[in-house]
Amino acid sequence: MHLSPAHDAHPRTPGEEHLALAAEILALLGDRTRLTLLHALTGGEADVTTLTEVCGAARPAVSQHLARLRLAGLVSTRKDGRRVIYALRDGHLRRLVDEALNVADHRLSDRPVHD
Repeated sequence: MHLSPAHDAHPRTPGEEHLALAAEILALLGDRTRLTLLHALTGGEADVTTLTEVCGAARPAVSQHLARLRLAGLVSTRKDGRRVIYALRDGHLRRLVDEALNVADHRLSDRPVHD
């Protein structure tokens, strides 16, 4: 297994509060629809209609997932007329989503090929 350099490693041993919050964030990313929504937002802001088209889920379900992400502080919102525009809160989350997908890339490319 290949590990990336740990230059971005957390600088200190995390306490219980840090571990609990990190686990909560990772649990939110553990849902395929939410991960799809977050990945879509790595490309920039989007409204519910656009995000619904991207993930292929029902609009009410997308709205509920976005509400959970907003309440967790992972996405921010702003109004544009009657539309609500969603965006990732920070670059850390973008990197976390990218890294999760990079791990998936490596796992898929390491699979033996069956004929």
